Amino acid sequence: MDIRPLVNADIAAIAALLQTLSREFIVHESSPEGASTFLAENNELGIRGYVARGHAYHVAIVDGELAGFVAVRDNSHLFHLFVAKERQGQGIARRLWEVARAAAVARGGDGAFTVNSSNHAVRVYESFGFVRVGPTQCAKGLYFNPMRLAADDPV
Repeated sequence: MDIRPLVNADIAAIAALLQTLSREFIVHESSPEGASTFLAENNELGIRGYVARGHAYHVAIVDGELAGFVAVRDNSHLFHLFVAKERQGQGIARRLWEVARAAAVARGGDGAFTVNSSNHAVRVYESFGFVRVGPTQCAKGLYFNPMRLAADDPV
């Protein structure tokens, strides 16, 4: 597995993967309007906007194919973490997170992170050391679980 910073040529592929996985694991619980908004904000144009605003993306490549990706905003918020369905359960999400976390700290982050987890991903984030900091919430028709990782928590 190769994990590296995103390059422009990766954007279409990560947007396609995000759209596919979001339909199955995230927006099916949302209102039609919430699902539509989320998918529109996270299409190829949306990803390009996040990159332009400084979100730091890394991609995982396995056997020459995109296996997953991660994005961190402001060196403190785990913004995206997606792994191809056929690659889930192989440690790719954890490795992406470790690389993204180390890169955020190297850029000046203090090591504390937040994430707005889908219901599907709560257990994954808990395995990384994140804890829930509030009940399930709904914003723009999308359900999420606010979680936090303290700066002194082990990786």
